Amino acid sequence: MKLGILKTGRPPRPAIPTFGTYPQMFQRLLGPDAYDYQVFAADEGELPDGPTACDAWLITGGASGAYDPDPWIGATLDFLRAARGQAALVGVCLGHQLMAQAFGGQVIKSPKGWGIGENEYRVLKHEPWMDPAAPTIRLPASHQDQVVEKPPGAEVWAASDFTPYAGLVWPGERAISMQPHPEFDPAYAAALIENRRGKVYADDEADQAVASFDGPDDRARVGGWIGNFLKAAT
Repeated sequence: MKLGILKTGRPPRPAIPTFGTYPQMFQRLLGPDAYDYQVFAADEGELPDGPTACDAWLITGGASGAYDPDPWIGATLDFLRAARGQAALVGVCLGHQLMAQAFGGQVIKSPKGWGIGENEYRVLKHEPWMDPAAPTIRLPASHQDQVVEKPPGAEVWAASDFTPYAGLVWPGERAISMQPHPEFDPAYAAALIENRRGKVYADDEADQAVASFDGPDDRARVGGWIGNFLKAAT
């Protein structure tokens, strides 16, 4: 199966030699040889020729906003609208927000502030691509923007008090998305926080977030869900 990855941002440059790029993080999560990966630098103006160039599309996270006026944002939103129903779609973080914005929802810079560290989400809706285990998941988060208006036709599969629309699914349309980061190794998530300490996050906020990574997480489990979804959707 051809899995196209739309890159919508990059890690801090000093972190890339150790942790890789966002497409490389997803390839590690899903399996380096699991798919015929094709990477497109959407944030640099590179988009596929059309929505059926790959069987499925995975849209990564990044630092931009789904509401930003940058030309590449508008072009990516247009691509997602064209791809809807034509190929399987998986959006993570900014990818989640771009899908929501493209399909009629609303994304804003949340007045709640930043969601960072290992966060717990309630699984509200059991989908065929999930396992029947515990009703919550713990995953790294790193975002200030949030989906605040659910797109028509979407249903919420994951939520927290801080992020009510943490996971969306479009029944019958082969499309899912999530705000947290199953692709983030906790060591990378901690390094990202340290990179922003004193500039974006206060020390006490950073300390609490870094300490949260000492607990368990469900990265491998949710990575398996994405793989199950892609297998069923293609």
